[in-house]
Amino acid sequence: MLSQQRQAAIVERVRRHGAVKVADLVAEFSVSDMTIRRDLDTLVNRGLVTKVHGGATTVDLSSTDEPGFATNAVRQQREKEAIARAAAALVSPGEAIALSAGTTTWTLAQHLTAVAGLTVVTNSVPVADVFYRSGRSDQTVILTGGIRTPSDALVGPFAVASLQTINVDLLFLGVHGVSADAGFTTPNLMESETDRALIRSGRRLAVLADHTKWGVVGICTIATLADADVLLTDTGLAESARQTLSAHVGHLIVAEPQT
Repeated sequence: MLSQQRQAAIVERVRRHGAVKVADLVAEFSVSDMTIRRDLDTLVNRGLVTKVHGGATTVDLSSTDEPGFATNAVRQQREKEAIARAAAALVSPGEAIALSAGTTTWTLAQHLTAVAGLTVVTNSVPVADVFYRSGRSDQTVILTGGIRTPSDALVGPFAVASLQTINVDLLFLGVHGVSADAGFTTPNLMESETDRALIRSGRRLAVLADHTKWGVVGICTIATLADADVLLTDTGLAESARQTLSAHVGHLIVAEPQT
């Protein structure tokens, strides 16, 4: 088992049971005590677990905690890059698409600047800036108005109103959390309302969520798993989670990060 897969499995066990012991993980994965401790140090640095004497526990975050854009941008960069590459393959020249706010959709935007004739609707200031700085005259970018959140999303009634008459071929939605029961969630109530307006504007919905989003539940549900025509994630996602998602979403795409 690769270290990335083992770490994803450890995170899943912590989320399921609330805590894990180093000794139990050593026995389960048939690796050394030092290997497990290095895994836990990596997960602590990524903000996924809290290290305690002899093991690890869940991170004490509430359903309304919302990390800023700069904080999220440095997390799971390889995974987000892999997801973005796979998502870009779904886009054809001349299409009208929408991108919600988020660092994974921002990564995707950097892959889409080479696609001719796109019309892009977004409520993300950083996403709009990527297209603006590319300088392509054949691409049209529509940025909604609204109240700016810590994740650099424009949300609220102005954003929702601007999306009411928009129709796009495909929406790429970034999410805070994914779970079997709560679906796709966010810690920001106004952002959930704007994301639902984005979903209504698109004929198809593609959700971008790296493996660390699994089991995370924000205060407000944006959509159910069944609402997603496509869900793109990475190989760090545990097999049990893949099976759950495959049973609910239209199509599951698992992207392999480059080494």
